[in-house]
Amino acid sequence: MTMTTRALVAMVAGTLALAGSASAQTITTQQADEILKELRAIRQSIDRLQLPPQAPPQPPPPREKVQIANVSGYMLGRPDAPLTMVEFTDLQCPFCNRFATQTFDLLKRDYIDTGKVRFISRDYPLDFHPQAKPAAVAARCAGDQGKFWEMRLALVKNADKLSPPFITQTATGLKLDMKQFGACATGSQYDPAIQKDIAEASSVDVSGTPTFFVGKTTAQGFEGFRIVGAQPYAVFQARLDGLLK
Repeated sequence: MTMTTRALVAMVAGTLALAGSASAQTITTQQADEILKELRAIRQSIDRLQLPPQAPPQPPPPREKVQIANVSGYMLGRPDAPLTMVEFTDLQCPFCNRFATQTFDLLKRDYIDTGKVRFISRDYPLDFHPQAKPAAVAARCAGDQGKFWEMRLALVKNADKLSPPFITQTATGLKLDMKQFGACATGSQYDPAIQKDIAEASSVDVSGTPTFFVGKTTAQGFEGFRIVGAQPYAVFQARLDGLLK
């Protein structure tokens, strides 16, 4: 029995004793009303103790459709494609790996290479993936030598192997200037750009990867529908085809 419960029991006992003592004598109407009022207050306190604890309020769900004003980033496809698809990615994320290995090539074949979609990559490295940010930097450094997409895809498709030696090995395989690449990869020149991506992702309620926004291309950016996770190709296909109608 908790201290609060014991206190209530004592209050009940005291009130009943008072009622019993008063009943042995002639009690006034005012005394009877006070006893009833006290008993009602005790009953309300007991009822509150018996209520199940309330769950903390849940945050509102992420907005399904958001305005994306800034569509900067590394782009694949025609700049004037009717649809824009932005991916916020973590190159060490297993779900980003699943999207890259199971879905991306199909989207590229059917929508990007055919001029229907421009695909834009943005970085959202998660804190608990220690190789995610170095991989994001490495892809950007490879981009300085015209090999962003080759590096990005090679890294995310091998997300479980990411390490400094693997990144160096991949850069060597892409025939990059290793002196230039090494200086870039160990520097901090891309830190502000990656932090900007993270801030903009947070502003549209991104909390995990991969998160996509898909919408019609406009001069002012686009209004994007949210797709979260490594969804099957059919999910992307349905959304894209619906927007193309």
